[in-house]
Amino acid sequence: MPIKTIQAPLPGTFYRASAPGEPVFKSEGDAVAVGDTIGLIEVMKSFTPVVAEEAGTLTAFHLENEDPVMAGQPLYDLDA
Repeated sequence: MPIKTIQAPLPGTFYRASAPGEPVFKSEGDAVAVGDTIGLIEVMKSFTPVVAEEAGTLTAFHLENEDPVMAGQPLYDLDA
């Protein structure tokens, strides 16, 4: 299966969990189904979910929790 790099749809702050102290949505090695939430991008207190458009295995994140992100910047790799 080819590795695909998924890019951020918009700029903001990337969050891997819904709130501090909560478990992350997905970790490296997790199976991903279409429609799964991978993380959130926050812009001015508005949270937009990053939703998987393809199924596969999440192989790597390019950002840490709470890192700033620009639109088009790599978020994660998916073995699809």
